[in-house]
Amino acid sequence: GTVSGWQRAHRWSAETLGGRLPVERLLEDAIHYAKHGVPVTRSQSQCVESRLAELRPIAGFAESFLHDGRVPATGERFVAPRLAATLERLAHAGLDDFYRGDLARSIASDLQSAGSLLTLADLQRHEARLRTPLALEHSLGTIYNMPPPTQGLVSLLILGILDRVVTKEIDPLGPEFVHACVEATKLAFAVRDAEITDPDHMRVDPRELLKPAALDAMAAQVSPTKAAPWGAGRGPGDTVWLGVTDSNGVAVSFIQSIYHEFGSGVVLAGTGINWQNRGCSFSLDERARNPLMPLRRPFHTLNPALARFADGRTMVYGNMGGDGQPQSQSAVFSRIATFGWNPQAAIDAPRWLLGRTWGQSTDTLKLEARFAPDTVARLAALGHEVETMQAYDEAMGHAGAIVRYPDGLIEAGYDPRSDGAAAGW
Repeated sequence: GTVSGWQRAHRWSAETLGGRLPVERLLEDAIHYAKHGVPVTRSQSQCVESRLAELRPIAGFAESFLHDGRVPATGERFVAPRLAATLERLAHAGLDDFYRGDLARSIASDLQSAGSLLTLADLQRHEARLRTPLALEHSLGTIYNMPPPTQGLVSLLILGILDRVVTKEIDPLGPEFVHACVEATKLAFAVRDAEITDPDHMRVDPRELLKPAALDAMAAQVSPTKAAPWGAGRGPGDTVWLGVTDSNGVAVSFIQSIYHEFGSGVVLAGTGINWQNRGCSFSLDERARNPLMPLRRPFHTLNPALARFADGRTMVYGNMGGDGQPQSQSAVFSRIATFGWNPQAAIDAPRWLLGRTWGQSTDTLKLEARFAPDTVARLAALGHEVETMQAYDEAMGHAGAIVRYPDGLIEAGYDPRSDGAAAGW
């Protein structure tokens, strides 16, 4: 769906904002770096190393991500010439070629060779849609996120609950704050696992769950002195969040993902496309909430967020990391909006993760080592099964945020756990 999303956004930009940049220019830099290369980052090298045994036999993986059969070292040049050619094809033939042109036929043929059930007809049927975001009326303004089949509802539920149980007097690095966020997460995840699926198959209207009475009832379930029981997390993700704000106040919060660290691991021979594996969110149990069936859209974790505050500020924020996305959103949003931190400080500060992601095998409450020992001890005393991670641990996901003030001042922050950056020009 990514390329049709680009196409729809490009058309909207031209029709609504008077955007003038052609697709050729928008893809130019990506083509250059795919063709001429980028330095291998530490994160990329470590990720290839950790997944090598299971991915080496997958069609196209070794040819694309290994250097002469070995894991690329940090700083080596990484090139993707077939992907560069594919992007050049899209730039000249048009983005629709991905679904209904020669490129689509090449993709379909390679998918069939790899054993995929996807066909040319599936590609031809696909079209991106504009969606009305979910909106949470917060005490500080309005927060927006994506509707099902994403977990955008989860992020909004957490913030709606925290709006009722967290006060400005709480230490945003202390056990009371972390406990409140974790307990709100458990309640929101219970709703997710019971209800969120393809919107054509939803049993409840997600907007009803964001009404004040519903949030009041959920917040009343948060005990300040005892951790509620916890089940299990959903698993890893390979995702990137991007945000941008311009001088006119136009703001974009965007997520793109292939799900697991290298998606399916399959790299298509003709195009160099690393194919995603979002189908992992389906269940083979036909009685499950997300059963595998024709034309059904899988649940997915992507939920880019945007807030418009009553004081005139606009904020775009988000992060990658499966179950960690709504959890890091609760930390970053609260530290900026409720406690008045700047975006860089809010993102840099120690975070937590309830459950598993990025290949973790335990469902503990994971805390970065920079939390004070007293905070860790008090969380354990509340009944949380805590586990200490690295000081800046990639398991927490990679977050980012931009805040634009009414006078045009812009603040931004990036995650030192990642390969990202904040830039202005």
